[in-house]
Amino acid sequence: MAGSGLDAAEGVAGVPGGPAPAPPADARRVAVIVASALFMQNLDSSVIATALPAMARELGTEPLHLSAAITAYLVALTVFIPVSGWVADRFGAKRVFMLAIAVFAIASALCGLSRGLGELVAARVLQGMGGAMMVPVARLLLLRRVRPEEVVRATTWLSMPGLLGPIIGPPLGGVLTDTLSWRAVFWINLPIAALGLLAVWRFIPATSEARPPRLDLPGLALTGTALALLMFGAETAGRGVVHPALPPLALLAGAGLGWLAIRWSRRAPNPALDLGLFSVASFRIAVAAGSLFRIGAGASPFLLPLFLQLGFGASATLSGTVTLATALGAFAMKPMTSFALRRYGFRNVLVWNGAIVAVTLAACAAFEPAWPLPAVFAVLALGGLARSLQFSSFNALTYVEVPPGRLSSATAIAATAQQLFMALGVTWGAGWLAASAAAGGRAEPGVPDFAIAFLGAALPTLLASPLAARLAPDAGAAASGHGRRG
Repeated sequence: MAGSGLDAAEGVAGVPGGPAPAPPADARRVAVIVASALFMQNLDSSVIATALPAMARELGTEPLHLSAAITAYLVALTVFIPVSGWVADRFGAKRVFMLAIAVFAIASALCGLSRGLGELVAARVLQGMGGAMMVPVARLLLLRRVRPEEVVRATTWLSMPGLLGPIIGPPLGGVLTDTLSWRAVFWINLPIAALGLLAVWRFIPATSEARPPRLDLPGLALTGTALALLMFGAETAGRGVVHPALPPLALLAGAGLGWLAIRWSRRAPNPALDLGLFSVASFRIAVAAGSLFRIGAGASPFLLPLFLQLGFGASATLSGTVTLATALGAFAMKPMTSFALRRYGFRNVLVWNGAIVAVTLAACAAFEPAWPLPAVFAVLALGGLARSLQFSSFNALTYVEVPPGRLSSATAIAATAQQLFMALGVTWGAGWLAASAAAGGRAEPGVPDFAIAFLGAALPTLLASPLAARLAPDAGAAASGHGRRG
């Protein structure tokens, strides 16, 4: 039966009028190919931090001011993600994905050719536009080609290559900057993009999608502006790069416009935000609990390197090596994700594994300079294992019961929430750190302040577990295989 939309399993199936769902081998191939986008984006994000001092010297600016380039990228990424689903439906997911990779690559080249901060910021905005289309549409390409029972394995394959970016990014960025130039950290995207484009063109067939309704421009404007203000406020809060009053004002204005966007979406015939998706229990709980979880998860990568350098006196190279434990643990968990979900089911995994993640975050509060680094490495690796299982489970559960015709809207909403709440996690961690230091009368945060910040990061992660407990015992069983005999 070709193109039945939701079939008897009520999960992700073929596109109406399109080809039959792909076999597992093809799903893995598609997942690995589209993961080139995740790899390129993760690599780009992780190599830039290493090159910031060299970039500042050559461009004649302060390293702190270069955060504008990072903020510009994140704002553009967040603003344009909501429209990605509509664009993919209107012009074809494969075509849009290839165009997004090309835009990201061209913008990377322009970043490498920048002669000043203004040019770099403009190129990063263009790069963010490409990234906004690239990652959600990559996920959409995959989800439209798998059966319900293949979703967990396919999303695991999709995320594994993306984990390589944070692992090899910091050392690669250092090598490229020291041996060539900081510009090379952007140019490294060009061969990756070329290989990705060739593989997509050669191995991923185009699918036919129903023509979407007219674009909701008012809703998109409200949503995009709200997200831009929220992201700007989250990224600049407490960093001293703008007037201190601007971040809270941006967050307040963003929240107000977000409320208006929600009201508009409830009345519009074809809204930019398909709030009707939240009637699907698994989608609603996965987005809500996953967003809460990502606040804590987003704080950890910000806090750990600072803690090791300021609290332990470790060098940048040593702290980067130790924090790789989290990424290595995450990478090691990926092959075991399917077994865990089949054995315990989505609800049990998300409730109890979420508590384990919270405990590993809270355990970081016990770190002291007297701790041997191998012990720190072991705690971080365990946290990486648990965190990887949690991310994979949330990512798979988000889509398993969404009707195929609404997958484009679902990927846009989920990708927006993921990006926003991971960024808010940095603000959350920084806020606890600054508040603790201020309460102690310290100009610079010390070990006790980081302990408070890690406990603060563990709080929203732990609170996500009661939300996940509201899932039905058989939630996502068509994808996990939990309770299936044999």
